[in-house]
Amino acid sequence: MNPALKRLIASLLLCAAAAQVQAGEQARAQIQAGTRTLKAGVFDPPRAAPDIALPASTGKPFRLSGLRGKVVVLEFGFSHCESVCPVSLASLAQARKLLGAAAEDVQVLFITVDPARDTAARLRTYLAQFDASFIGITGSEAQVAQLLKNYGISAARRPIGGSTTDYSMSHSSYLYFIDRQGMQRAMMPFGRPAADIAHDLAILLER
Repeated sequence: MNPALKRLIASLLLCAAAAQVQAGEQARAQIQAGTRTLKAGVFDPPRAAPDIALPASTGKPFRLSGLRGKVVVLEFGFSHCESVCPVSLASLAQARKLLGAAAEDVQVLFITVDPARDTAARLRTYLAQFDASFIGITGSEAQVAQLLKNYGISAARRPIGGSTTDYSMSHSSYLYFIDRQGMQRAMMPFGRPAADIAHDLAILLER
């Protein structure tokens, strides 16, 4: 992995750890105060989340429908990302820590928009830097394109420096929340603090 990207991830995780105590107090205060409204934008009405049956970083057969009973967070991104993706993954890792034992009922799925480079093995190594429980999803380019279409996600290659081989990806930066019944309930824009993510997950865990 790019050494610069490794340093960025280490820095993000260090910052997340430093902010964890304060964010945890904020999240607990909001919940205890009875703030039961989701901070993310909601799907009204909720809609059934399209099933996902693609290769996973676990190396085992995977289906989204097999996670019924858990709250699921979808992040769409790619492992070569040097900005949005690692920031969101660090926030999700911190949010799970803020939830404590309740995090066992939360599953984060990182769905690649760059299947040409993101193999299951690469995603496993990449995600382990944030949280070993995170699962990466990949597949053929056609399979991933269909999955993105099912969720209304746009993604496109963006050449770097005029290169015909080196590229980045532009893609949606929202987090998508699916409840225990497999319904899409909310979507949170990039940049929201871990305390807000934990707040919404705590609410969905109670439903």
